[in-house]
Parts: sequence; structure tokens; C-alpha cells
Amino acid sequence: MTSPAKRRAHVVGLGLIGASLAMALRDAGWDVTGSDIDEHVLNDALREQVISGTVMTAEHELAFIATPAGTVSAIANALLSDFEVGPLIVSDVAGVKSSIVHEVSDPRFIGGHPMAGSELRGLKGAKADLFRGCNWVLTPTDATSPETYSVLHGILRDIGANVVAVSADDHDRLVAIASHVPHLLAGALMNEAADAAEQDAVLLQLAAGGFRDMTRIAAGDPSIWPDVLFENSDAVNSTLVRLEKRLEHLRIALAEQSREVLEESLESASVARRRLPGRALSSEHLTYLRVGVSDEPGVLATVTRAASELLVNIYDIEIAHGIEGVAGTLLLAVDSAQAELFSDALRGLGFGVVRE
Repeated sequence: MTSPAKRRAHVVGLGLIGASLAMALRDAGWDVTGSDIDEHVLNDALREQVISGTVMTAEHELAFIATPAGTVSAIANALLSDFEVGPLIVSDVAGVKSSIVHEVSDPRFIGGHPMAGSELRGLKGAKADLFRGCNWVLTPTDATSPETYSVLHGILRDIGANVVAVSADDHDRLVAIASHVPHLLAGALMNEAADAAEQDAVLLQLAAGGFRDMTRIAAGDPSIWPDVLFENSDAVNSTLVRLEKRLEHLRIALAEQSREVLEESLESASVARRRLPGRALSSEHLTYLRVGVSDEPGVLATVTRAASELLVNIYDIEIAHGIEGVAGTLLLAVDSAQAELFSDALRGLGFGVVRE
């Protein structure tokens, strides 16, 4: 029998991400139930103790939806309707956010997207530490309460994720470049090599580290990608058009044997690659900001949008005291190098900020 002290979570969809999330929550002390449209997957998850049962009740505090992007909104709205009373928070893991967030207006829902994955597929590839060190995007809206956001933020930090808050529209625009188009390119390059290997079988034996690094994500589950790409088609298409122009520029440089153009392109890419931020900062590089906020809709979204616009990552967030009545306080942990910039921006928006 489950201990009454255990917190309860439910995961809808027990593929690679859903099952890994169930395992991570289980290892963090949660009692985790789950569901899946594939009865064989569900039975395997029960047998391997990834989940403890299949029934969600009003006692559940948390539900994650780990299904294809096109199905998330309907499932989220159904869950929120079925469990109108209770402490429930609902989130998802889909790789596209705008359409989902716009279709689920309940303040108990916060869109999410863990930037993690594996070339392995399904329940057999799941692992409890999949999210340790990964960036997990949350997309609060004007309806999101600071307390709800803080609770979910803390849960994700407990399973090892580094939480990043951006608006849903910004998320979709940015992941088109950082995730969606790279997956298409990896697939295209792998298909090109596979076709060439039909004539020269030795080609794939010559595939070195660079080729394997660039095409690794092509081995992932292809079934999840059409929904994501269709839902984010505008941003993906825009990125592809810009990339095609870059490739054409390089093709012309090759035809004209322009060393200067090629070196300039490769040098700027090299510098940019070395500047990619690490996954997390150690505690000595964090500064805590106390931000006075009013108890009004949209306050948290305003704070997190300001951080997103300045490329400031909020590494941790908590409510210093209950936000009820007229005012409250958010305690934010940010990169010390960005603390002054972020503080000034928040003050410009009318917030009182004290730096610790």
C-alpha cells in the first residue's frame, strides 16, 4: 500500500520521455501512475515497476502529458475538467508550445518541454537520469500563478533539470533553430549518405566522429516529429529559407574558390560554437534577487518574459512568502554576471528589486 505521505503523479504516454519521467519522479519519492493507448506498453510499465498503477484520482497533485503534440491540448483539457477540485498541476513535454498554450487556458496548466532525448526508443530506452542536467523549458502565461509555477519549477529541479522560462511563442521560434531544423538536417544528411552507400558501400565505414555526431539524432523515434514540425511549420520554414541562403552562399564561394568567404564562415561558426553556454552554473556564480510583486494575473509572465528577452536564465524560483492579498515576493536565482542587467530591467517595469 502506498504511504499517505507520498506525493502522487500521473504520466499520460509511456514512451521514452514519459517513462523516463515516471522513473525520475518515482526515484524522487513520488507514487507514479500512468496510462498509454498501447496495452502492451502499459503492461510492461507495470511489470517493470515504472508505474504503480493506472488510475488517476483527485488525490493526484501532478500530471504530465507525454503524447504527440497534436493530442496534448485535448488530453490536458479533459484532465483539468475531470479533476476540477484538488491540488492538480498539469504540464506536458511536447516540442511545440504556442498552439497548446493557446488552447489550454486553465491556470493549473503550464506548458513544458525538456530538451532531452535519446536515439533509443520507447520504454526500453527510458532511464531515470535522462533529465539530469538538461534544460527544461516552461512557458508561463498571464494566467499562471507564481505559486503553481514555483511548485512545478521545484519538482523539475528535484529530478535534476535546469529550468528555463520563456513565452510559448519565443519557445517555438527558438527551438525551430535549436532542435527542429537540426533534426531535419540530420535526417537529410543520413539519407544522402545511405543513398551514396548503395553505390559505394565503404562510405559508411568511413563515417568519422563528426558525421556520427551530426547524424546521431536521426536515429530517434520518427513518429513524434510530424506533429511537432506541422505545429511549428512557420518557424521551421523561415529557418530553412535562411539556411538555404547560407548554403547557397557557401556553394558560390566554393565555385569561385573564395578562401576568404569560406574562412570567414568557418571562423565565425567556430567562435559561436565555443561560446555555447554550459548546462548549469555552480552555486557560487548565482545571485539571488528578491522581487516584490503584486497579486495580479500576468505578474509572473512579465518577469519571465523580461528574463527571456535579455537571455537571462532563472535557475531557481521560489515564493519567499505566500502571494495573497496585495503583495508578495519572488526569490530568483540568476547568473551573477547578468544580475545587474536583469535587476535594472525589472525596475524599469516597476518592480522593486533587492539583490542578495
